Amino acid sequence: MTDNIDFKKYWNKQKVETPTPKELIKKANQFKRKALAKLIAANILLLVTCVGISFVWFYYQPDFLTTKIGIILCIIAMLVYLAFHNKLAPLLINNSLELDAKAQLQQLLKFKEKQYFQQTTLLNGYFILLSLGLGLYMYEYVVRMTLPWAIFSYGIVLFWIALNAFYFRPKVINKQQKQLNNLITELKYLSNQLTN
Repeated sequence: MTDNIDFKKYWNKQKVETPTPKELIKKANQFKRKALAKLIAANILLLVTCVGISFVWFYYQPDFLTTKIGIILCIIAMLVYLAFHNKLAPLLINNSLELDAKAQLQQLLKFKEKQYFQQTTLLNGYFILLSLGLGLYMYEYVVRMTLPWAIFSYGIVLFWIALNAFYFRPKVINKQQKQLNNLITELKYLSNQLTN
């Protein structure tokens, strides 16, 4: 028995199932529709949250300046996030079947580039501003508590922010990136097949 096994020969014998161009474009359009739906949901949720926070400010009239600054920072964090996040919309709206594989590929590559910026730099800034805003907002109410309850209150909020920033966010980003990378790989393969 020889030790020289030609792995390349066995690898090339594998049958690779590639979807038809129409199926792949349909898959890309489904991905874009889902991403657009998530974008719309994020807009609605964050705008409703901004209105709710504004209502708290005007209805309850906080006494401390820190509370008002905290509310402003939270609203700014959400509005800045939405402003940048909505720049993905033009790449998601054009999902007609007339777009060929190359056009779909170009759109998804641009989407990936913008999404990467948002998933790293923008979200880091968002979490920092939101944490600072919540910390300042809570100060007025925490100073009225006993020390153990104040520590517990800040601890719960910090734990929730850390859980979202360091556990849920990476899991969601990895899932989105894996799905997008698979789609881009399939579209690249199809584009190469069509040009060769």
